Amino acid sequence: MLKNLLGGIACFAMLWLCAPSANFAQESHAAAAPTAPAARSVFPQEAHESLDALYRGNAETAIVIARRMENSRPEYPLGYLLEAEAQWWRIYCGALEFRWNHIDLWKHEPTAGDDAYLALADKVAELAENQLRAKETAEMHLYAGMGYVLRVRMLGIRKENRATAKAAVKARTHLMRALEMDPSLADTKTGLGLYNYYVDTLTGIARVLRAIMGLPAGDKLLGIKQLEDAMVNGELTGVDARFYLSKNLRYYDQEYERALKVIEPLAAQYPQNPIFPLFIGNLNALLGRNERAAVSYHAAEDLAKELPGSESASKARVQALVREGLGMVGAR
Repeated sequence: MLKNLLGGIACFAMLWLCAPSANFAQESHAAAAPTAPAARSVFPQEAHESLDALYRGNAETAIVIARRMENSRPEYPLGYLLEAEAQWWRIYCGALEFRWNHIDLWKHEPTAGDDAYLALADKVAELAENQLRAKETAEMHLYAGMGYVLRVRMLGIRKENRATAKAAVKARTHLMRALEMDPSLADTKTGLGLYNYYVDTLTGIARVLRAIMGLPAGDKLLGIKQLEDAMVNGELTGVDARFYLSKNLRYYDQEYERALKVIEPLAAQYPQNPIFPLFIGNLNALLGRNERAAVSYHAAEDLAKELPGSESASKARVQALVREGLGMVGAR
């Protein structure tokens, strides 16, 4: 069970391996309360432009913007973080497959591109921690935590369990400190929400292991509330919070209708991205709505054709999954 969790949980999910905090429950419940969006973003406009390009399905443009940020401020972690995020989505989208009637990334063999991605993750954490030595800020703790999370999700899907756990400990430490310093920093709630969700989802030997390690118990309902807060108010991780909440409701809870309602706004917000209608098609198929599933699959297929040439791996994978999905619902 532990091996499967390490391999299958992307983004912040490995935070359940971290050392316990005496005031975790208090901080977690404080994080659950929705917050009003900040009057002024703490992140530069270029960060939003990079993420917007990425979620529209153009990772190459997202990387160009991120590298422009790196060149203008080489000591600032955010550009490297955004570049790594774009690289991750390329890896993720290029490795999706059907298993147990669910579309997801289930395994990943090490590739040449992994080293470049991991180097970016290390750069993010290193730069943020360097700045924290000079001056402690919630923003830099957030970047440091996310840098380790970038490392966690790659090592996790490669089943490098010991290294995954080590990085996860550092990730949680930074994210908890960021939240303590700035309770309104909604992006930290993505990590805490997934922590609460997954710890409360553990069963069998994994739950026994959690008790032996002395880790604090999770709270799935609280975790979902935190993810809902993050997906509305998170500036850097809002899309990730919504996407992974939908995936978790689908796979772990089989709440297909609820998962569908969570992910549908992403398809409306980013109508150029074939990944979102692909997952909507999967959910409709799981709900037995084969005609709706076919419509969504065809929409994903059409959008994949419009992806830029730089996204050829994602295009090919979406097209292959569409063919498989259409076959499963008896459509062409």
